[in-house]
Amino acid sequence: MSKNLLFIPGPVTVAESVLAAAARPLIDHRGPEFKALLRRISARMQPVFGTQTAEVLILGSSGTGGLEAAVGNLFGPGDRVLACPIGVFGQRLIAIARNFGCEVEILDTPWGSGTDPSALRARLNAPDGKRFDGVLLTHNETSTGAQNDMAALAEAIRGYGAYTVVDSVSGLAASDFRMDDWEFDIVVAASQKALAAPPGLAMVAIAPRAWERIGANTGAQRFYFDLRKAREFAAIGETPWTPPVSVVFALDAALDEFERTGAAAVHDRHARYSAAVRAAARALGLELFSQDGAHSPTVVAIRLPDGIDGDAIRTSLRETRGVVVGGGQKELKGKIIRIGTMGDLTQTDVLGALGALEIALLEAGAPVQAGMGVQAALKLFLEADQPAAV
Repeated sequence: MSKNLLFIPGPVTVAESVLAAAARPLIDHRGPEFKALLRRISARMQPVFGTQTAEVLILGSSGTGGLEAAVGNLFGPGDRVLACPIGVFGQRLIAIARNFGCEVEILDTPWGSGTDPSALRARLNAPDGKRFDGVLLTHNETSTGAQNDMAALAEAIRGYGAYTVVDSVSGLAASDFRMDDWEFDIVVAASQKALAAPPGLAMVAIAPRAWERIGANTGAQRFYFDLRKAREFAAIGETPWTPPVSVVFALDAALDEFERTGAAAVHDRHARYSAAVRAAARALGLELFSQDGAHSPTVVAIRLPDGIDGDAIRTSLRETRGVVVGGGQKELKGKIIRIGTMGDLTQTDVLGALGALEIALLEAGAPVQAGMGVQAALKLFLEADQPAAV
């Protein structure tokens, strides 16, 4: 069986040890073995979220399910929320909030940039007297290759009192995150991104203050994604509904890999791989879609030259060289490609994918010089691997 290299923003290439764990025989999801497994994962996830006080619940769903749970349990009809989208997935958060009857105001940001903390602070403190019950934030936006400065946004919100929901589905575990220090209320992640497990689980970290709000939100419309019920069952080491047991096995093994490598080294790897891809793009004369100061460590969005169809490039890479990259969404369709850096990838894999991209661009008639991108990435890798001077 041929193997494709996944350079998409998720699902990602999964390590053999994680795949093997997913193939284990199933167990009773109401039995003692699963109880120990679930509690172990929740405890191990706390330092990844940067919390000692928030409870981490494991939901059988995609990341979007976790976001629906966060918004639907915190807010309801008539609540005013300020949404800060920086791409397609920020817009999805808006759709979720509106579906629950929230009145949503949008703080617009040009795609490719991060939310401006001063603009956020100014809107929250505007003299119009309107108060917001919540603020919706995106940590990392895979549709544009941009990442927010979450520490700066947290400082802009500090003291305002609104409840925060953070979409960190594609950001958590790839860079430092400090939920407690930044005083976020609910943060959502998923199994198939930087932790490099198969898709199927959302991890939702809920601060004590948020539980008070959830308990008081008696009019909320919730059943499968009722966080109160998930909390009740977590207390006895279970989930309310049948969980994807095989994915739970895999996530536990993925956390083994994460802890064995060390958080700092994992963060450095994502930063290094994304920097190498950006260096290659610049050396080829290609424009990065994300702006300086807002580059994501988990996905690089590259604008293609006029006349070059991004979807045709993707097809060529996939069908002739086994390299799978992401494409543009909505108005960016065909205009950009997105190269993910998450998963069980090596420097050799990155260099191979960049070489394949060069060939596909040359075959499409793009004005690039062969070898320049790979050389730039290789140079960055070699410099990063040099021991520090004493």
